[in-house]
Amino acid sequence: MPKRHARRSVTRVLLKRQIRAAMARHAETLPPGLWVVRLRAPFAPAQFPSAASDALRQAARSELEQLFSRARRN
Repeated sequence: MPKRHARRSVTRVLLKRQIRAAMARHAETLPPGLWVVRLRAPFAPAQFPSAASDALRQAARSELEQLFSRARRN
């Protein structure tokens, strides 16, 4: 997780934990292989003023759920 997308280490750790948890929830439904999850854009500090806010946690979880839903096996 690069600093250019999440400046604070607290935010980067929160995002890494969210990614690991989403991967664990969807592991059985995903095709086998190595998976890389990366941010396309930074999280706006104005929208998420706290580095580890519940709003940020919910936004990350929602986006990850959408991504893993699309990646599921058919």
